[in-house]
Amino acid sequence: MPIISMVSSKGGAGKSTAAVILGTELAERGSTVTLIDADPNRPVSKWSKRPNKPKTLTVLADVTEQTVIPEIERASTKSAFVIVDLEGTASMTVGFAISRSDLIIIPMRGSILDATEAVKVTKLLKAQEQAFRRSIPAAILFTQTNPAVRARTLRNLEDQFRQSDVPVLKTYLHDRDAYRAMFVFGGGLSTLDPAEVRNIPAARANADAFVREIISFLKPMAKVA
Repeated sequence: MPIISMVSSKGGAGKSTAAVILGTELAERGSTVTLIDADPNRPVSKWSKRPNKPKTLTVLADVTEQTVIPEIERASTKSAFVIVDLEGTASMTVGFAISRSDLIIIPMRGSILDATEAVKVTKLLKAQEQAFRRSIPAAILFTQTNPAVRARTLRNLEDQFRQSDVPVLKTYLHDRDAYRAMFVFGGGLSTLDPAEVRNIPAARANADAFVREIISFLKPMAKVA
């Protein structure tokens, strides 16, 4: 079953948000999903303790450098999708998770600082590929973007990554109130109350495009529903 890891060498890039969006959307489509919270701040675990978590979604916390590989392998035998939310620093835990992943998503905001950190992840990825003698697909995910305007700086960064043969997802995760609201109220986008959260339909359309692109990315590797 596909193992997808969210990797960034800095905090605040949108790893946990992307992980929860992907996990809840897949679960609401009928898939079984395990979200492994390997971030010491435990954002996904805190989210999971709030109401309305999908029934087919399991969250595993308290994952350490010693247990991350066994937990990933165990989860892959039980769930159709395994999503790993990793800490925002380079560590052995991150390296071990990468070694077991079928797809690495590198979330980043549209800044030079984030681009520099994303390049560090691509270098770590190449080192892991050499160490384990296997290809590990990866793609950049731009996050917290303006839904109305695609800035020139963002287009330039996107071109630079593509010229370096680093795939960039066509779908950006926009800066949406609904994404932040999931961590306040719990559950996924479908359980948010329109009276409390603005523009949920736009967030759902954005999330749907993101999930569809991830599934398309995975299809050449394995049959996924």
